[in-house]
Amino acid sequence: MRFIPLALCFTALATITNAADVTDPVKQVVDMTKFNWESVDAEWKYIFDKEPLSKLYSKRFQAIYKEAAKHPAYETENNEPGDPFGYDVITNSQDGCPLQDIKIVAGPAKNGVTPVDVSFKMWTCIDDAQIKDGVTQIQFDVISEDGRPVIDDIHHIAENERDSVIAEMQSLAKGQQ
Repeated sequence: MRFIPLALCFTALATITNAADVTDPVKQVVDMTKFNWESVDAEWKYIFDKEPLSKLYSKRFQAIYKEAAKHPAYETENNEPGDPFGYDVITNSQDGCPLQDIKIVAGPAKNGVTPVDVSFKMWTCIDDAQIKDGVTQIQFDVISEDGRPVIDDIHHIAENERDSVIAEMQSLAKGQQ
């Protein structure tokens, strides 16, 4: 009789252990971004390439991105829709240093959306102490879709202001930027 409760406990623990962590898609995007800023010699990993886009982002995000990509920030070599951004969406910049002191923390879910806060130092190769010690903050909206966590929006946070990559892509899709 003791074995049944014990077996149920192990089954529940295994289910919890195998369940996807809400921060998983965020960690993957941040890892790609970290890799990109570590070396100028490395092959850039685009966080919106076909595979990460379909795997890490919500269907809504994918659809809006595809519309925005019809208005690329620069010309592509293969005449395919290009990236609509002229900057790295995670660092919110075209320049930077290797990312350091990365922190990823999930907040409490509200209305099906879990905020995942990310902070990092991106200017550590600059000699100016104020710039070097500056912390960049972004927030990901993570939802569950088809039983797995996916990114539904990305927000840059600065001076108590919070923008939306979804809103930016919607403007780009309308040719407004």
